Amino acid sequence: MSSDTQDMSTDSDETVGVGDSQPPENAAAATEIQDMTVDIDETVGDSQPPENAAAATEIQDMTVDGDETVGGGDSQPPEKNAAAPEIPEFRLNLTPDIEHLSDTYDDPQLEFSSLVLSSLEKYLPANLLTLNRDEKVKLLSKILRKYISRDELSRKKRLRNYRAKIISNYEPRWRGLYDIHPTFYFLRDFREAIREHTEEGYRRIMSEPFPGVFVFQMFRPDVLERLIQEVDHFKDWAKESKFQIMPPNNINSHGIVLADIGMDTMLQQLVEGFIFPICRVLFNDVCIGKFNSHHGFVVEYGMDAGFDIHMDDSEVTVNVCLGEQFEGGETYFRGVRCVKHVNTETLPEEMFECPHIAGQVMLHRGRHRNGSRATTMGYRANMILWCRSSFYREQQNYDKGYFDWCGQCVKEDKDNESTFVKCYTRILDAKRKEMISLESSKPKVDETQHNT
Repeated sequence: MSSDTQDMSTDSDETVGVGDSQPPENAAAATEIQDMTVDIDETVGDSQPPENAAAATEIQDMTVDGDETVGGGDSQPPEKNAAAPEIPEFRLNLTPDIEHLSDTYDDPQLEFSSLVLSSLEKYLPANLLTLNRDEKVKLLSKILRKYISRDELSRKKRLRNYRAKIISNYEPRWRGLYDIHPTFYFLRDFREAIREHTEEGYRRIMSEPFPGVFVFQMFRPDVLERLIQEVDHFKDWAKESKFQIMPPNNINSHGIVLADIGMDTMLQQLVEGFIFPICRVLFNDVCIGKFNSHHGFVVEYGMDAGFDIHMDDSEVTVNVCLGEQFEGGETYFRGVRCVKHVNTETLPEEMFECPHIAGQVMLHRGRHRNGSRATTMGYRANMILWCRSSFYREQQNYDKGYFDWCGQCVKEDKDNESTFVKCYTRILDAKRKEMISLESSKPKVDETQHNT
């Protein structure tokens, strides 16, 4: 095995500001609770949480609202609605309804993340899919609340308090950055490519130096300059306020999460209006459903040692070099892999390095194994955006076979085909030799006697 892949670790950061070591399994919680019976009062069977850790993994994405106590909700008793329909006993379906389009659960005040709620909704019986959105939120939240630990509640509470303190005390330097206006944000050529929305149009402004890795210019230079200034302004405020900044994830210790300082709306606009249309053309297999979750952050690199090969917790990653003067820091790639083959050896033809150029956007699959070379001189800053689709991840849980984008799957398929051809050739050779042997063993006819 190549040394590049021996220390493979998957960087997962489904919750903004806090990194986890494993990527989310979107259907795990639903699988764990598929046999639970929901009573009329909307409690779930046995009140004890499951021993299976899969459910706990699923809930890592949840955001807690209210008084943060176990069981969730605000400390004030809920108002009773006499008109609210009673929910009969039911069981979750064993498999999701992949054709069902889930409601949107992007409200920041909801107790759980949109990723989890929209995934779990697909497991509801058909008669409950017609409930209105608020009723489904209550029902799904009641189910999920049984699968969240006190530690997770505590962690989410800290994150809520962290963000609340920033939003209530931090005064942005450039408010114009917090809402996307295309003519202000983007270059003209990029805007025209978005309007055209064709592969030819996108490739006109892009280059593909390596299969599946696209580089192009997208943002106006002054926008990126102001983004760096905004980050520096926030760091100065944090230093003066003696406020400790949470790192973006468990790999990048120097940087900030953009949603923490109130830029989540901008990121949502960026993903929905500009990144997703591009990905529907260039990575259409992961765009069977919209990107309904994202994690955007700015990381800074001084004279560092780089970081090891890993996978991003995303379907598609956007990596924007914000500039500054630096040398080194190239991103190196070591092949796209499915979950089954994440630690397999890198093939020689999969090795590639891409330098960072100020203002350049690098677009690639999240499952494209990558790392960063050391920054040998100066200072470099990058904005990284992880785009995620719960629908795609859910589908992957039921599709465990061959993936044509996985280098190892393709290699094994070719090896199997080659083995089949070799075996078939050997069989044909054996049959041919057998026919020759039989032919040679036949008694020869005397042509003279035959003619007489």
